[in-house]
Amino acid sequence: MKKWIVSKLGNPDEALEIVEVEKPTPKKGEVLIRVNSFALNFFDILMCQGSYQEKPDLPFTPGAEVAGIIDEVGEGVHFLEGQRVLATPMLPNGGFAEWVTVKQEDVFPIPEELPYEQAAGMFITYHTAYYALKEKAQLKQNEYLLVHAGSGGVGSAAIQVGKALGTTVIATAGSDEKLQVCKDSGADVVINYRTQDFVKIVKEVTDGHCADVIFDPVGGETFDKSRKCIAFDGRLLPIGFAGGTIPTVPANHVLIKNYSVVGVHFGYFRKLFPERVKQEHTELMNLYKNRKINPLIYKQYSFEEVPDALEQLGSRQTWGKLIVNP
Repeated sequence: MKKWIVSKLGNPDEALEIVEVEKPTPKKGEVLIRVNSFALNFFDILMCQGSYQEKPDLPFTPGAEVAGIIDEVGEGVHFLEGQRVLATPMLPNGGFAEWVTVKQEDVFPIPEELPYEQAAGMFITYHTAYYALKEKAQLKQNEYLLVHAGSGGVGSAAIQVGKALGTTVIATAGSDEKLQVCKDSGADVVINYRTQDFVKIVKEVTDGHCADVIFDPVGGETFDKSRKCIAFDGRLLPIGFAGGTIPTVPANHVLIKNYSVVGVHFGYFRKLFPERVKQEHTELMNLYKNRKINPLIYKQYSFEEVPDALEQLGSRQTWGKLIVNP
């Protein structure tokens, strides 16, 4: 079988190479998945460069999200051969491969109507958005939700989850194309943060009420400005710091407007409460079957195009998810 490995650190076009290896055999508690699709994430680029917090020994295979069919099961596994699943393989044996073995606790069933290319790109983004909005923010029907970077994978997921929960969604993005992506995802109001003042518009759209919940994967100046349009008793959710700057929170402002800053670390939640993640996965699959969510795909690539696809992803000009079909 073929798989990509990082044999030396560098940009993806320098670090990655394809190798031929024997198809793996699942151990006790593992399944062997024939990979139909796998997703690319920005942290895959950082992994190649050696600048991510997790630094596996060389060589290793990147890739945190796959979807496919279970081909073989190890001892003590409750899944069945032939079952359609998505999975999150662990390093050093990631998902940039034609076959991958995964621990059964990192495997999740998918319905027949969910295509592999969409399934491959939805676990991290939709679980993050669902956990953030439903559990951490306790988003309520008819509230106002502001989603920053709404055309990205996690942003578009947040828009769709917000609409599924019955809210009015306001989304920001940085180009006309990305604003259209936000609209297509279900956003009621879209704002170009490069040319428009989102604080002013949020106040106007909500008749001065402001946003009850703000979903912020950007950080930096975006976070600071968001504090100016958070509603009384609002919930401001830092998801990440794609803008590169980690903001600070003035406690006096939190006190005056009586809002909460609620951290969202889905990975740690998943580690502590795996059974709740399984339940949320079931709920997300039901949302998909009821056409409440629909994962966005920017483009699909062949197996050999992985370095080029990662370069495109690194340009930050893409939206939704980038998917590879081995």
